[in-house]
Amino acid sequence: MSDLLAGLNPPQREAVLHGDGPLLVLAGAGSGKTRVLTHRVARLIADGVPPQAIIAITFTNKAAGEMRDRIGQLVGPSARAIWASTFHSACVRILRREAPAAGYARDFSIYDGDDQLRLIRRCMVDEDIDPKRFAPRGLQARISDAKNHLRGPEEMAALGGSYNDEVAAQVYRRYADALRTNGAMDFDDLLMVTAQLMENDEAVRARWQSRFTHVLVDEYQDTNHAQYRLVRALAEPQRNVMAVGDDDQGIYSWRGADVGNILEFERDYPNPHVVALEQNYRSTGTILRAANAVVERNLHRHPKRLWTDLGDGEPIAVVSLRDEHEEPRVRAGAIDRALGRCDRPPDT
Repeated sequence: MSDLLAGLNPPQREAVLHGDGPLLVLAGAGSGKTRVLTHRVARLIADGVPPQAIIAITFTNKAAGEMRDRIGQLVGPSARAIWASTFHSACVRILRREAPAAGYARDFSIYDGDDQLRLIRRCMVDEDIDPKRFAPRGLQARISDAKNHLRGPEEMAALGGSYNDEVAAQVYRRYADALRTNGAMDFDDLLMVTAQLMENDEAVRARWQSRFTHVLVDEYQDTNHAQYRLVRALAEPQRNVMAVGDDDQGIYSWRGADVGNILEFERDYPNPHVVALEQNYRSTGTILRAANAVVERNLHRHPKRLWTDLGDGEPIAVVSLRDEHEEPRVRAGAIDRALGRCDRPPDT
């Protein structure tokens, strides 16, 4: 245990050593959140929690791979029994077993974005809907948003009030039927079907709640409604849930993320243990003071103030650029100059 805790600062150590019950870790940028999550998993195993009873979820395959590698370095071969994966990968594993309960075969196909778009275009033809008037990608986005909120075609139709809403629900209905006929799910179905199974099928819910006694979620501020409901279902009744995130980095509402999930964690899990990771290991003091001055203007956030012992560093330079294309050119030029590859002055 002393080896496991070596190198952790006091708040990190506090999060790793927390016992049972809900834990909210407010992890500022560059504060070592992945280190805390992986060390907590190792600490749970050291305390006797079976590796197969732990599920650690993140958002990207790269992050999941890094998580698995770090846990493996800490606990050895037993790490293979831990479910350390993305939300979608975890749902696929669950549905390969539970799909019949939702009316699917276990060998269902998974449609990617291009497959979805082709099928939506075909559904629009079948419904005699003009793709010049109603963009297929726009309808795809609306259907995806409905699924992320666990709404089927009828719920979408009931909430709609305009002709555009009626058309979207019409295509959604045809699209959902076509997926069923083809024995397929899209990426959003993976989340929606799993969450609905957990909530509506008592036998399925009991099976997975007894399987996972500890649920750890990375980047909790990026969860959408379906992911939020899935985590809540899995975490009951023990409520041994660890949510790691930063409401100051909640910038993905455009793709369904709801920063309210982390802001209202204490409503969903009363009296949680809350740990703020405020020491930054990545940036200089000047940068952090500027960042703190910006985010403190937001009234809807958990209070925290990042700091560092790396010194003040260089002053901040403000650069005015014409558009999003000029920005990467200027950045690339600055990198080249820093590496001695270019003597040209900044293009500003």
